[in-house]
Amino acid sequence: MKYIDQIDLKGKRVLCRFDYNVPLDALQNITDDTRIRATLPTINYALDEGAKVIIISHLGRPKGKRKEELSLAPVAKRLSRLLKKEVKMAPDCVGDEVEEMIRRLVPGDVILLENLRFHPEEEKNDDEFAKKLASYADVYIDDAFGNAHRAHASNVAITKYVKECAGGFLMKKEINYLKGCVEKPARPFVAIIGGSKVSGKLEALVNLIKKVDKMIIGGGMAFTFLKALGFEVGRSLVEDDLIPKAKEVMETAKALGVKFYLPVDCVMAEDMSAEAETKIVPVQEMNSHWMGLDIGPATITLFTEALSNAKTIVWNGPMGVFEIDAFSRGTSALVHSIANSYAITIVGGGDTDVAVHRTGESDKITYISTGGGASLELLEGKELPAIAALERCGAET
Repeated sequence: MKYIDQIDLKGKRVLCRFDYNVPLDALQNITDDTRIRATLPTINYALDEGAKVIIISHLGRPKGKRKEELSLAPVAKRLSRLLKKEVKMAPDCVGDEVEEMIRRLVPGDVILLENLRFHPEEEKNDDEFAKKLASYADVYIDDAFGNAHRAHASNVAITKYVKECAGGFLMKKEINYLKGCVEKPARPFVAIIGGSKVSGKLEALVNLIKKVDKMIIGGGMAFTFLKALGFEVGRSLVEDDLIPKAKEVMETAKALGVKFYLPVDCVMAEDMSAEAETKIVPVQEMNSHWMGLDIGPATITLFTEALSNAKTIVWNGPMGVFEIDAFSRGTSALVHSIANSYAITIVGGGDTDVAVHRTGESDKITYISTGGGASLELLEGKELPAIAALERCGAET
């Protein structure tokens, strides 16, 4: 794959696909601009090279219809502030008015086109829609790693109609960290997999178990493994149909000599609510009428010890229902343990990213991915459609 710094951009129209799917509050204010800030190196490089920068992105799930609450206008406002220059806001992403605005651009200008997903053709990977977008570009740059696992018109079909395609600096960092840590990790290599369900992380588990030295399992998914070992787990989240697969993963770990860690105690409650009474119990004493909602203090100590000699740590998925304070301590403690380790630390996007930022330890993490689903699929060893499209485009040019 080519990257942006391998292409001549001077005077050219550079169409950049970013992932500006940022959280908004009820007043349309951006509550976390991490994804916007992550694209600044790519934008500034293009501007320094004398390009006309045209930005395309999506926000939320409007399902092919225009929804003003999902307009990218707040992003244009924030981006203007971060770049310290005007970012023009287009009324749509296709159409005569948009084409005229792009025609008037001069080197150094930046324009943000309206939400791609206001058009159903975007998620259908429609060729005609992709051709319209491609007509704006002399060069296409994909820096939307968070959307790389989706085959959409703006990141897959478009590469067939633009002469020069490349990845941006964020895409380069994501691939280098996530692929590099799995293919050539410093050892001991530890993977921490959490979250609610085994089904969502199964392929990552199967792929990583063959490559790691230690595997730590937490979150709701741990109860499927504990039930597979014969423990009473009460009303905890369990995927009964995946119990045989959980046994298989543990047997593979044993056969490969991989140290496999599960919780030894947990925080239980009658209900998943902030008001619920809680108890900390060993996994051997779980109440049959309650549910496990976080790892307990003994498990925190165990997992921290397991990380003490790690050289590479990859983490995807929280240890409990961290959105509720009573069940957030396990995830917060693990963030601190990882942040204070002497390892290369890579955190997958989504909920894990939120948990790290909440604890104020993000500066101590080597790399925090901007893509939840995309980072997980890369850890699963899958080919991501957008990356494959860029590679094909690079090979053709």
